[in-house]
Amino acid sequence: MSASPIRILIADDQSIVRKGIRALLSTESGMEVVGEARTGTETVAQAEALQPDVILMDLVMPELSGIEATRQITERLPAVRILILTSFGTDDKVFPAIKAGALGYLLKDSEPEELVQAIRQVYHGESSLHPTIARRVLRELAHPAERIPAVEPLTEREVEVLRQVAQGLSNRDIAEQLVINEATVRTHVSNILSKLHLASRTQAALYALREGLASLEE
Repeated sequence: MSASPIRILIADDQSIVRKGIRALLSTESGMEVVGEARTGTETVAQAEALQPDVILMDLVMPELSGIEATRQITERLPAVRILILTSFGTDDKVFPAIKAGALGYLLKDSEPEELVQAIRQVYHGESSLHPTIARRVLRELAHPAERIPAVEPLTEREVEVLRQVAQGLSNRDIAEQLVINEATVRTHVSNILSKLHLASRTQAALYALREGLASLEE
């Protein structure tokens, strides 16, 4: 065990969740909760002020999503490790969160000891994925050859949207980036999935990575 404790910031909009996690971690040797944040904006500010070792990040928070907060923090503070702790295990949350820089992804119905283990893994720079999440990601990566080749080529605008999807941006974020309305983005995403014969945004993001349209370094 390291001489200094793992310094943890808890980011969740529900007070009862923050207090519960704080109470749990207070019983663990080698761990110290140094702060709490209720919104995404507050999480970014607290991260910069406290520079914790690990942030437990909820995905759905006011002002700024957990995915966007993760992206901003990993860009500004690359030494800070982020562990997503959420109720959502859907494709459109998992891959964007990992793409944004999260090292771990845990569901809130996990056992307390799983959370403690995940914190330690992420602190040491290791990826920690909830088993169901890991299976989903591995399944996406394992079967690229099963995709049916695109019949129609993507338009230049669709390629731009696909690149943004691969970067984990929401439809609203993409609309702001490209200065178009959100409904138009939804139409572009639907057309992309249809043309590429894909079922989800996760598959679209993986396609973009495989085809060199986006990279993990972006």
